[in-house]
Amino acid sequence: MKNNSKFLNGKFLISAECLSQCPKYSLPEFALLGRSNVGKSSFINCIANNKKLAKTSNTPGKTRLINYFNMSDKFLLADLPGYGYAKVSQETQNRWQKNLEEYLLKRENLQCLIQLVDGRHDIQKNDLQMREWVNVHDLPIITVVTKIDYVPKNKVQAVIKHVNETFGGVVLPFSAVDNRYNGKIIEFLENYSVIE
Repeated sequence: MKNNSKFLNGKFLISAECLSQCPKYSLPEFALLGRSNVGKSSFINCIANNKKLAKTSNTPGKTRLINYFNMSDKFLLADLPGYGYAKVSQETQNRWQKNLEEYLLKRENLQCLIQLVDGRHDIQKNDLQMREWVNVHDLPIITVVTKIDYVPKNKVQAVIKHVNETFGGVVLPFSAVDNRYNGKIIEFLENYSVIE
């Protein structure tokens, strides 16, 4: 039980619009993918035990840049714009998509993608489309099931099993309300390059 409340010291680095603006670091990098409001900012804040580190918002589509965070000089987290919702022009959406594809396919530090899905709801169509794109390009990816504290305790295992059957690979539960899942997630990310 000691591992439950493990935290890292998170520090905001920079916001980048495209690959050429991404910071030059030799640390391993993990990119957060997910629909708007799936809880990417809460994920970062919880791991860092700092509610003000990444800006959370009730307005979907707020993150429009790649926001970089240094986690205790162990690895970087890159918070990507949420997919599936944005009140912006088609031209802007197309530019985001082009920039993100270039980042995902060409960023050398990128170790693995972390796709966040909301444990309260069934997997959405755009979650499936995103995973399909990732699989086509053969990129390493794991799944984190967020908002697990809102799922009745007797249904948590069924939710995780369903996500695992849909996506396969590593599936980790997460809650921003309590920290009991932090240890396992941090441990996985810290050891990722070792197990690869």
